[in-house]
Amino acid sequence: MNRQRVFGWVSSVIVVCGAHAEDCSKLAAMKIPHGAVTRAEEVSPAEATRVAYCRVQGKSTPTEDSDIRFELWIPLGSAWNGRFEQVGNGGFAGAIPTGSMARVLSQGYAVAGTDDGHESTGMTDAGWALHHEEKVKDYGWRAISETTLASKQILKKFKSQAPVKSYFVGCSDGGREAMMMAQRFPGYFDGIVAGAPAFAMSRLLTAGALHLPQLASVEGHLSTPKLALLQASALKSCGGGARFLADPRGCRPDLGALACRGVESDACLTERQLETARSMYREQKDPATGGTLYAVLPGAEGVKGSWDAWLTGTDDGGKPAALGFTWNYLANMVMEDPHFDPSKVTNADLKRGETHYAPIMDANDPDLSAFRAHGGKLIQYHGWNDPGIAPGYSLEYRERLVAAMGNVEDFYRLYMVPGMLHCGGGDAPTHVDWQSVIEAWVENGNAPDALTARDAQGNTQTVVSIR
Repeated sequence: MNRQRVFGWVSSVIVVCGAHAEDCSKLAAMKIPHGAVTRAEEVSPAEATRVAYCRVQGKSTPTEDSDIRFELWIPLGSAWNGRFEQVGNGGFAGAIPTGSMARVLSQGYAVAGTDDGHESTGMTDAGWALHHEEKVKDYGWRAISETTLASKQILKKFKSQAPVKSYFVGCSDGGREAMMMAQRFPGYFDGIVAGAPAFAMSRLLTAGALHLPQLASVEGHLSTPKLALLQASALKSCGGGARFLADPRGCRPDLGALACRGVESDACLTERQLETARSMYREQKDPATGGTLYAVLPGAEGVKGSWDAWLTGTDDGGKPAALGFTWNYLANMVMEDPHFDPSKVTNADLKRGETHYAPIMDANDPDLSAFRAHGGKLIQYHGWNDPGIAPGYSLEYRERLVAAMGNVEDFYRLYMVPGMLHCGGGDAPTHVDWQSVIEAWVENGNAPDALTARDAQGNTQTVVSIR
């Protein structure tokens, strides 16, 4: 047997023995603050995960009404890259985000995720919140903290070392959770990526409530051809016919020119349809604070998964996500009545709801001095054509951050991606490898500047940070 073959055989034995030495079963009886590990097992590599790993399931019950489930997946042996990442959830949560976890695990990270303290039937469902204030707190901020602390404790016991660097990455509600980490728990993570963050959650839900007549309108429904008409008008008047707008803030589509002058057709909008469009473009006044409730921007109205999915509903009767989120918030949190009449909700009700739930669910604090002192880096990104969370909220947060802290370029960047919908997609190159960008900044000191976004066809565009 030649020397190379012997060396390869010995190496294989070492790897196998090393992996065997990492016995997942020893974690099964592990106690953690407020809870315990409920199951621990070794899982073989699969197409989605690529590596063998220890799958740890746990539960945390910091209050009598808490039921926080979480999972931690740890690559076995040398497959671990030494890093820990926690992924955010989406919507009103209710399930552990295993899809996101699998993608992160396949790159060698130990990765954790949580259901945010409840199980539910869908992302817009908030039935779990009815008369359960502690569960709302778990969803708002406590579950993500419990998951981080437990996961790092388990990881250190299993690997006999702490991770060299820790990251939190999330979008939408996961982006809100990312911002919450930087604000409430500034020492937990070295690098954070907050995509399309719903950090102003209570304001977003208030805005949805003010849009209820349009969200539920049958006569004002904008069909697929009508949405395409709106988009074509915006692109023609503001972009010279381009596929997407580089910066749609100054675009004011001439809706009057689209009005039906006679018989309705796909080439015009009725008065009720025009009112739906106007309401979606219109900024509103927050009845709770008097501040601005931002509106969606023109340029991607007709893209599949844009207005149809979030604001107007589909042609086959599918309800828009904004309607589901708004109704669940009002029924299960504000009014505490699953049979309430939406037409009876008043501005006083909305003010009461926002005043109560903002301190629980919002991640709106512009003071990130503790996170900066920890050495943390934060990348925030948002699509200019996000139909679910208007981009104005992210722009406002940056303005407030700079007003509170001065120059923030040493630890914070905001990227607005042209053509991007909610967290991704759109008729534009919108994919950026945010993971690599945040790692290069945290671990090598390479502060991000202009980035390249790509699409599936290989097209690219340059994305620059807002300054």
